[in-house]
Amino acid sequence: MKDKSYLTNGYLDKPVDFIQGLKDIRLRDLSSFFYDGNDDLQNIFCREITKAPKASAILINTFDTLESDVLDAMKSLQIPAVYPVGPLQLLEEQIPNKELRKFQFNLLKEHTECLEWLDTKQPNSVVYVSFGSLSVMTRDQLIELAWGLANSKHPFLWVIRPDLVIGEAAVLPPEFMEETADRCMITGWCPQEKVLCHSSTGGFLTHSGWNSTLDTMCGGIPIISCPFFGDQQTNCRNACVHWATGMEMINKNVRRDDVEVMVRELMEGEKGKQMKTKAMDWKKSAIESAKPGGSSYVNIDKVVEDVLLQKKLEC
Repeated sequence: MKDKSYLTNGYLDKPVDFIQGLKDIRLRDLSSFFYDGNDDLQNIFCREITKAPKASAILINTFDTLESDVLDAMKSLQIPAVYPVGPLQLLEEQIPNKELRKFQFNLLKEHTECLEWLDTKQPNSVVYVSFGSLSVMTRDQLIELAWGLANSKHPFLWVIRPDLVIGEAAVLPPEFMEETADRCMITGWCPQEKVLCHSSTGGFLTHSGWNSTLDTMCGGIPIISCPFFGDQQTNCRNACVHWATGMEMINKNVRRDDVEVMVRELMEGEKGKQMKTKAMDWKKSAIESAKPGGSSYVNIDKVVEDVLLQKKLEC
């Protein structure tokens, strides 16, 4: 970028048509470090790309039907064999030893009380809100989101990390807490996979990180996507345009009226119903890929046989 004005003058809406496997995508839909001046992320990305040809194989936490064009394009390049092996959370369910399935990782402690709260709600009635473990926002954005959720009148479960707001504690106004006391639960972190698979969860307001994206696929949940940085923009574009499971919210211009309208559309509108149907279709596809005989399940076996065992024989 020549200067920062390119971030707001419409230049980022320029179509990108020269990347193999990507269709109907704009400059703003690429990883943000291509244009936002974040040299640290760009350097990490470039360093990892240069390492890829030296690998014995490339494993990707995705599945064939979800990103077939991109995967086909990657397989046509002069790089090691590419194996889609996701969603990993569904493959984990195929492990017969339940003790091994207990091994999990989390950056924060999960609070499971939210599952009991969900048990008290009607099916498909709750909006789940989480912006992942790294995304941050301004206090004004937090307040606008809060009142938009409140004004929608839908029950919601909101994950608010202590460091969610830039430079200060994430504190909600007392009048907001009073207004939403009978239909809101605030938690510091939660078992997201279980929340998104719970029968009471009807929609997800998300930053569209990749882990969250796959969690929505496994849960069959439609989304409002509010991307912040990195690959979240690309994931948002895919969900809203190519997978038809979401609609986009621009995080820099969050307004409570817009939040209210989008939440209502997600939970009770015709577009929300269409998105739910598509999300359930993708859930079925994800399950098919991870079950015995499915593409990702087979690819795990191929990695063991064609890569790991071959390496052992060569030694």
